[in-house]
Amino acid sequence: MNDWQNIDYLNRGTPVQKEVYTLLRKLNIMSLLADYNPVLVGTVPLGIQVKGSDLDIICEVHDSVKFTDIVSRYFGTMDEFTSVSRVVDGVPRTKINFMAGGWPIELFGQPRPTALQNGYLHMIIEVEILAQLDNDFRQQIITMKTNGWKTEPAFAQVLGLEGDPYEALLMLEKLPRSALYAFCHSIQARG
Repeated sequence: MNDWQNIDYLNRGTPVQKEVYTLLRKLNIMSLLADYNPVLVGTVPLGIQVKGSDLDIICEVHDSVKFTDIVSRYFGTMDEFTSVSRVVDGVPRTKINFMAGGWPIELFGQPRPTALQNGYLHMIIEVEILAQLDNDFRQQIITMKTNGWKTEPAFAQVLGLEGDPYEALLMLEKLPRSALYAFCHSIQARG
């Protein structure tokens, strides 16, 4: 089981993951935002990033003004720095974007523990699915992403999930692991 808050796993990964590790350490971003329980989620931890992929870091943020002020203090001079706070479905959200080391970085904060945020839950189920299925499945996802698909819709399409792809993956995340294993192996068998 990976401790996703500790980015050291990146330094043992692919060349791209090692590059991201070096960048995040250089920025000291995980330490500077430690009070917000930051977690890198998305394609880089999964090893399915494509050209143009960003570094998504989710944070537990209860005071968006303070969070924005802190991030602005440390990263406000970075290229393409933008910050937006709004309420979606009754939940306040803050999204801050900037460029560093050739990577687009997105900080996403909401008043929910990072391990309960959808970005984290999606990543966890995607890690488990990738571990169960062969490299052909991984390559299908990467090809779809190269062709402009977002990660969750690509997974849902290849897995044959119906309805909202984001919700469908969350439903898989709630399955007992034995049921997930059986589902993945039924996908493998029909592949």
